[in-house]
Amino acid sequence: MSPRRKSSPKQKSSGEFENAEAAAQFIFSKTDFRPQIALVLGSGLGAFADEFESATKIPYAEIPNFPRSTAIGHAGQLVIGMVGDIPVAGMQGRVHLYEGYSAKEVAFPIRVFARMGVKAVILTNAAGGIKREFVQGKLVVIKDHINLQGVTPLTGPNDDRFGVRFPDMTVAYDRRFREMTVGAGNRNGVGLYEGVYAALPGPSYETPAEIRYLRSIGADLVGMSTVPEVIAARHSGIRVLGISCVTNAAAGILDQPLDHKEVMETGERVRGLFIALLKIVIPRIAAELD
Repeated sequence: MSPRRKSSPKQKSSGEFENAEAAAQFIFSKTDFRPQIALVLGSGLGAFADEFESATKIPYAEIPNFPRSTAIGHAGQLVIGMVGDIPVAGMQGRVHLYEGYSAKEVAFPIRVFARMGVKAVILTNAAGGIKREFVQGKLVVIKDHINLQGVTPLTGPNDDRFGVRFPDMTVAYDRRFREMTVGAGNRNGVGLYEGVYAALPGPSYETPAEIRYLRSIGADLVGMSTVPEVIAARHSGIRVLGISCVTNAAAGILDQPLDHKEVMETGERVRGLFIALLKIVIPRIAAELD
């Protein structure tokens, strides 16, 4: 008897589109705002959403199909409000692969933003500095990434309602957004760099040997997030700005152990600088979308 051949995946919706639509409609039922800009605020950086005016706060646990954050420093709620006269959606915390979520689950909030009509997303994270100039407390605009997480949210049948089967990632991080952010920051006394972000699955920090490897392949920063969200955003036609807060030197750069407490403390210390930068950048992005 010949061996039974495995059937190929059926080319039909996995339900991700419908789940994202249900979540988007639930969010719309809680607010009259219809933001075109969304933010994902990483470890220690979620305080910016507390400054939104006329805000509605929705715990992730209440949003249908929405993954719940368990990481320290991630409040786990969606905040819809105003920055000046611009409506925005802000995620206070995200989920990660190391929490046990799949890449599709990690990227699901971006799918929800796509169904909400969001046109641009600002993704922030805490990162380890590999490049020696990227010392603790520096803000770095991400110009490209290296995906070493071993997964992508696009694995499996493609739903054409989100995007094409093979999305182009040549300019994953919007060139115009990067230019505006670096220029605006420097004009306002916020010295900014650009760098390449390497994403690993975590939750353990990298070894010194791994950091030497990452430097050799062109990485300037290292972290455990962001890349699945960027892939989903570009697949959905959403423009991306990525900003890393360097919260610690990567393993082996300094002769000291790595500690998540240091990540949180640095995020708290640069909060004012970070918020000031976002308040400058958001109106410029909004003008680009008009």
